Amino acid sequence: MKSLPEVHGSVPIPHGAGFWRKMMAFAGPGYLVAVGYMDPGNWATDIAGGARFGYTLLSVVMISNLMAILLQALSARLGIASGRDLAQACRDSYSRTTTIGLWLLCEIAIAACDLAEVVGAAIALNLLFGLPLVWGVCLTALDVLIVLYLQHRGFRYVEALVIGLILAIAGSFAVELWFAQPDLGAVASGFIPRAEILTNPQMLYIAIGILGATVMPHNLYLHSSIVQTRKYLDTHESKAEAIRFASIDSAVALMSALFINAAILIMAAATFHGTGHQDVADISDAYQLLSPLLGTTMAGVLFAVALLCSGQNATLTGTLAGQIVMEGFINLRLRPWLRRLITRLIAIIPAIIVTVLYGERGTGPLLILSQVILSLQLPFAVFPLVSFTSNPAKMGAFVNPLWVKLLAWTVAVVIAALNVWLLYQTFFGV
Repeated sequence: MKSLPEVHGSVPIPHGAGFWRKMMAFAGPGYLVAVGYMDPGNWATDIAGGARFGYTLLSVVMISNLMAILLQALSARLGIASGRDLAQACRDSYSRTTTIGLWLLCEIAIAACDLAEVVGAAIALNLLFGLPLVWGVCLTALDVLIVLYLQHRGFRYVEALVIGLILAIAGSFAVELWFAQPDLGAVASGFIPRAEILTNPQMLYIAIGILGATVMPHNLYLHSSIVQTRKYLDTHESKAEAIRFASIDSAVALMSALFINAAILIMAAATFHGTGHQDVADISDAYQLLSPLLGTTMAGVLFAVALLCSGQNATLTGTLAGQIVMEGFINLRLRPWLRRLITRLIAIIPAIIVTVLYGERGTGPLLILSQVILSLQLPFAVFPLVSFTSNPAKMGAFVNPLWVKLLAWTVAVVIAALNVWLLYQTFFGV
């Protein structure tokens, strides 16, 4: 069975056209992946890093983004070269027991990620309109209808909505940076890695939080599937071209995620660091302080608008990922509306329970818990991906060259080790 069969090969490629026309035809999947790197789960670590340590951790944001570019390029390569998404490749290679175990872990990770998006969008609705968190959580379920409608119209409509929301987020933070007036020299020096990050335990903890929350496991499954929506030919030349353009698409899209994550940290550094508000780490607190500190109510409004777009965007791609892993791992097809409704309810029910019992105070720990669950699942997606793309039997002529293998395994081990360390610190304290 093809991955996402209802949209597989549905986007035509103008064969014989020039570079830019082909680039536009392949552009899109990278942006669906990029939203996972700018979701509400990342905001807390970026805000905390900027408020407490100024611009120092910008280098960590950059390095984590470069790691993500490599892994997403491998994901696209797997989908195009083998014709199988990552979930299907796992089903082909592992025993039934292992496959079901990986599927369950991935479903838990998607639900955890969905939880962060739902809570983030609900907080934004509360900040903007005073809507109670419980009602905000319930309202986020409507995105199921949006995805169904757009995918029925064509996959390009889903991509267009996602890119539109990314532009709204980027525009909001561009204005925020203009209000904040950061020190450009300090910003530039922040991108240079410093030994202090490793020697200062508190700084290291935040740095690993940024790294640990960057690569979303479900994004690797998602990307390996949605690159197959392009109608490239089943020839070596056409696949090589598709891999090249898909890699450019994801690299450019992830650079937009780098800008947004860096902008959040820069805004927090310029606004909170050194002003007596170094302990700001909560999204709601940041919203409340932005307007008085920057001297304009527009600052807080734009912050909440960007948060709403961020949460809604990530839920759109999360529902697609849920469909891909269920069909890929266990070959089970449900009607799209039912699959997405199940995914959404898994995220909404715990969010409702926590907000009813603990109110806004409970949403912070819930966001942290969601990132811990994602960290636990990450190695179970990264290691199979690197293994499959390094396997000539699966990849044929498109197998990873030696230098890519070495780099990919190094990144996989580093990410896994950092996530283990982050989990240890989360449960046993810094």
